[in-house]
Amino acid sequence: MYPYLPHTRADIDAMLKAVGAESLDDLYADVAPQLRLAQPYNLPQSADEASVERYFDRLADENLPLRACFAGAGFYQHHCPAAVRSIASRSEFLTAYTPYQPEISQGTLQYIFEYQTIMCRLTGMEVSNASMYDGATATAEAIMMAVAAQRRRNLVLVAETLSPYVRRVADTYARYHGVELLTIPQADGATDRTALEQMLAERGKEVAAVLVPQPNFFGIVEDHTGLAELCHSYKALLIINCIASDLAVLRTPGEYGADIACGDAQSLGIPLNFGGPYLGFLCSTKALMRKMPGRIVGQTTDSEGRRCFVLTLQAREQHIRREKATSNICSNQGLMTLWVAAWTSLVGAEGLREINERSRAMALYLLEKLTASGKARLKFPSQPFLNEFALTTDYDVDDLISACMARGILPGVKIDSHTILIAATETVTREDADLLCDIANNL
Repeated sequence: MYPYLPHTRADIDAMLKAVGAESLDDLYADVAPQLRLAQPYNLPQSADEASVERYFDRLADENLPLRACFAGAGFYQHHCPAAVRSIASRSEFLTAYTPYQPEISQGTLQYIFEYQTIMCRLTGMEVSNASMYDGATATAEAIMMAVAAQRRRNLVLVAETLSPYVRRVADTYARYHGVELLTIPQADGATDRTALEQMLAERGKEVAAVLVPQPNFFGIVEDHTGLAELCHSYKALLIINCIASDLAVLRTPGEYGADIACGDAQSLGIPLNFGGPYLGFLCSTKALMRKMPGRIVGQTTDSEGRRCFVLTLQAREQHIRREKATSNICSNQGLMTLWVAAWTSLVGAEGLREINERSRAMALYLLEKLTASGKARLKFPSQPFLNEFALTTDYDVDDLISACMARGILPGVKIDSHTILIAATETVTREDADLLCDIANNL
């Protein structure tokens, strides 16, 4: 029944006896029957190495080459210099684990420290941890961090304009931590400040934090001026969820007076990779440092006065009693922090600005050509955007996606049958943009 398990029948019987179960199915008694697989896995028979290689080569040949990607919604295709992949592929980095022993882990500790420095400069915050798994979990951990810092407050107000993918992860975390999330409605594609003020007036004494995005899910650059002062007047914290690469040209969370900044650092040169691995960032003010989950790498000097690095503030369940841990987040995304540190160092501040400028210019070019026929319109024409915008169409978005996919193009992210989110980066050529527009305008 279980041909892929390397245990004999006697091994299995001995283990079942030790745990007090009669069968392997007893181990899944808490799983609803409709969720269980009713038949054995359909696994092929064993094959030699060459046959397996040919099998997967044939599968790979069925993939359609991707010519251009206009899909965004929080994840973006940026050019990555060959040097970054070369550095991250070195065996001493690929095989490195958590740097518990600083005496033999100075290289790993240093690049994590450099990553933290980069994220603090990008966000304008004072402290960064040594990364999270992805932007969604980083945002959920930011909520938990704010609630922990506020003690008796467990209500967090979340902007409707936050990515729905991030919101679903936050909802899951909140549900099992007894945290209440209330949605701040949007008005014309941006957070409704009037509605937020009313919500704070009604329940301000319960609010631990307010969470808003920048830019938001629709690509709109929201103006959060005065928001921190509003939140702080009710003794609530302000959390801003950001797209990391955009912070090179937008006002930072620190400039807005935010208490916590979080999001995904994938846009700092990490390839899309069919959805991962990515990298969540979490930064805060010094006042909240001890509530931060994960780890922080600190800089110090050794017995001979030389610069060196150590792990610090490891307030997680592996180091202290579980009930006192800030989070159960475990190993940081070390290889991804190296990737971001290397990419950002090579691209530099001017390079990041140029990437944003070129992406912005291409987005404007796309918008002009896609709306020229009258078959599509900007969904929120009065709102500013950087490199991504929502388009309302007369044609069915599924038809556009199908036609573009046949030509090797990902045209965007579908919001509904007549709304699509389109993003431009420096990797898109004018020829690619013209092809997308020709397909769309001929539907």
